[in-house]
Amino acid sequence: MSKKKLGVNTICTHVGEIKDKQFKGAISPIYLSTSYEFDGVDIKRYPRYFNTPNQEHLVKKIAALEHAEDALIFGSGMAAISHMFLAFLQKGDHLVVQNTLYGGTSNFIKEEFPKYGIEYTFTKGYQVSDFEAAIQPNTKLIHIETPSNPLLTITDIKAVAHLAKAKGIVSSIDNTFASPINQNPIDFGVDLVMHSATKYLGGHSDILAGAVAGSKEHIERIWNVGKNLGGSLSDFTVWMLERSMKTLALRVKAQTNNAKKMAKFLDRHTAIAKVNYPGLKNHPQYKLAKSQMHDFGAMLSFELVEGIDAMAFQKQLKLIKSSMSLAGVESTMLLPSETSHALLTQDERDAVGISNQLIRFSIGIETFRDLKHDIEQALIATKTKTFA
Repeated sequence: MSKKKLGVNTICTHVGEIKDKQFKGAISPIYLSTSYEFDGVDIKRYPRYFNTPNQEHLVKKIAALEHAEDALIFGSGMAAISHMFLAFLQKGDHLVVQNTLYGGTSNFIKEEFPKYGIEYTFTKGYQVSDFEAAIQPNTKLIHIETPSNPLLTITDIKAVAHLAKAKGIVSSIDNTFASPINQNPIDFGVDLVMHSATKYLGGHSDILAGAVAGSKEHIERIWNVGKNLGGSLSDFTVWMLERSMKTLALRVKAQTNNAKKMAKFLDRHTAIAKVNYPGLKNHPQYKLAKSQMHDFGAMLSFELVEGIDAMAFQKQLKLIKSSMSLAGVESTMLLPSETSHALLTQDERDAVGISNQLIRFSIGIETFRDLKHDIEQALIATKTKTFA
């Protein structure tokens, strides 16, 4: 049966699994060897070459989910995106990059690109006209992130991909927030899709990994950089990631359903000044999100009204965890100003709309009423202490 005809849960469960021909086990065996025979074999395997049995099979699952020809996995999301950038940019080249995106990506560009003589421009906004205005004669790559971290802005994937192709420029996207369950950018013409696999692909807050998917030609170019930089995963982590991805669609759909309910609840609450969630009809890009996403995702952010301290509120939560990462089965919150975007200056955060009152909320699979109750009690407790 063709992979394109398989349902998403079937892809998650079966594509990329290793058949246990010796003992007939139901799950993929794990191959921990770092040394393989080289004589008389079709493939000379070595962990740094991304071609151990577990690595080789897992990328088939990732590629199938992203409708790509091939994929690579790395030691972290930042390893994935930095390899991708360095594979397509060299001294004298120029990158156009969206201005509202993960702080670690912004920091990497600002700190590392000058060392390599790579030029870059952050767009003024996230409309296709903003990207077109930023293109230079030496632009080689356009990078976007949608939905963006942490403001959940939506960029027109098809329009940016079309612009890039018309100019002979490679396009890439960080698809972490949506996951391949809720969005498949390659279907809209994007060349490369990257993920922090630490997040939804792993899904249990116990794996650090990254992934890039695209054409065989583009992936080979990234591989040529990767084998030199050595950012591959241990095969135990690869095995855990393949195991975790079996439930990816089930987890993300449950989390997304919770997020849609949560966004509506917060949007009506008098203690909440603003909710950023593309599934709300009052979101500026609601129609665009609906046109390019299968569903609206399980990430949102919100701002508390003035007078309610954001950190004090989080300290009153009993069920929802204050935690640095996102996309696990457990719900978590954090302050972007103190974590994901702490490397940006206050002026830089203000320029893109990341206030000190902004809270990023990763919704898990818990029963919705329990999450709602936790937020309600935390708001009451925070108000009581504030105004006592």
